[in-house]
Amino acid sequence: MEDGQIVELYWARSERAIAETDARYGKYCCSIAYNILSSTEDSAECVNDTWLAAWRSMPPKRPSCLAAFLGKLTRNLALNRWRSRRAEKRGGGQLTLALEELGGCAGARNEMEDVEDRTLIVSVLDRFLASLPKRDRMVFVRRYWYFSPVAEIAKDYGLSQSNVKMILSRGRDRLRQALEREGVSV
Repeated sequence: MEDGQIVELYWARSERAIAETDARYGKYCCSIAYNILSSTEDSAECVNDTWLAAWRSMPPKRPSCLAAFLGKLTRNLALNRWRSRRAEKRGGGQLTLALEELGGCAGARNEMEDVEDRTLIVSVLDRFLASLPKRDRMVFVRRYWYFSPVAEIAKDYGLSQSNVKMILSRGRDRLRQALEREGVSV
């Protein structure tokens, strides 16, 4: 079933929308959640929460890109669950590794929450990503948005793990420089 048809099912309040969403995007959303949570059970719960959030959001929202909409819902729910686990002194997984890697660009993990002008950071990040070659941008987003493991990224793009690590390292350096040029403390 096409995305537009699935969205129409949500707008018609048809319970079939959930089944169709799960059939089309279940693995995708589960992968996002698992990369953050490193737990099959937590990931499955997070995906179920995503379906509920989608049900509650549509209507009034009518996403133009259902995959991005569901991916963002899943990512945010998984990050919230990860923060909760971390507060209980559990945690880890790809999120921890990715945040440690980005530490040189964004300073302390919580520093981003202290920056008043988030629009500046978003603008710098958008320009930075647009400046990257397509493959490098895709690798960077896979690691730092979807929290995919380096080995998985390497396999998916036909690269060696060391090549992926080099692309990410150079990308982080360029991001740090872009943030510094705009006066964002790193």
